[in-house]
Amino acid sequence: MPNEREKTGYKSGFVALIGRPNVGKSTLLNQVLGQKIAIMSDKPQTTRNKIQGIYTTEKTQIVFLDTPGIHKPKSRLGDWMVKTARETFEEVDVILFLVDAKEGLGPGDRFIIEQLKNVKTPVFLVVNKIDQVHPDQLLPFIDRYRQLHHFAEVVPISALHGNNTPTLLNVIQDRLPEGPAYYPSDYVTDHPERFIVGELVREKVLHLTREEVPHSVAVNVEEMTREEDDTVYVRATIYTERSSQKGILIGKQGSMLKEVGRRAREEIQRLLGSRVYLDLWVKVKKDWQNEEFMLRQFGYRDEQ
Repeated sequence: MPNEREKTGYKSGFVALIGRPNVGKSTLLNQVLGQKIAIMSDKPQTTRNKIQGIYTTEKTQIVFLDTPGIHKPKSRLGDWMVKTARETFEEVDVILFLVDAKEGLGPGDRFIIEQLKNVKTPVFLVVNKIDQVHPDQLLPFIDRYRQLHHFAEVVPISALHGNNTPTLLNVIQDRLPEGPAYYPSDYVTDHPERFIVGELVREKVLHLTREEVPHSVAVNVEEMTREEDDTVYVRATIYTERSSQKGILIGKQGSMLKEVGRRAREEIQRLLGSRVYLDLWVKVKKDWQNEEFMLRQFGYRDEQ
């Protein structure tokens, strides 16, 4: 009830998830929320938008921003992704800097730490994938990062399995200011269903296609309607930059596109709680990652 959330002692705030591509930011967000709103892939730079995930209890509401992985950009889309991540630093109450315990300290981590030097927001070092290393390796690993930056907290976790994530949530809560809930208690994201549906389709493309395809792919959900029998009709277009990529996505006799559709439909049905008819198309739009109009159409630019 809203008046309950306004009473003294209730805490709320915004938390940014930052880190190199593929360190597990989306996995952590989905683990905390108990359902998928951010897509996951073993390919870097999966996240292109700031995904707002909302975690609510009787005492706290934490709004998570899963930023694009910070990397050296190679296109206008890449520039926008990195700019989006950097701007988040000053907009939040806590920054979670995720690092991969298995990979170790690399140039990408050093680059991000440099970006954090003048940030006043508390930064937590969150050491992910601890289930993949020996416990004796953790302290030396953490010490290398502490030599480069003063972290407000250090929390080792396994985002995939949920190890120590309750501790992380408690530590975040301790740092948040008192305040009312920003969203109703049953909200897990502020993104419309169309956005999440498009991301689920893009995730299946990332899982199923070769390296030459994923970062040239965008998905636009053009129609989403509920029929009289409660079936949800979804028409979506997958955009690629080259005809060869379109051929890979469609596959022999349409086999790849059918498999993308089958896998995406299963997850969309779980998301919507209804039967789904998914109508997928593939189109070529050359060099769309450097076209302002296309970037705005796909939601990768703020409207001016």
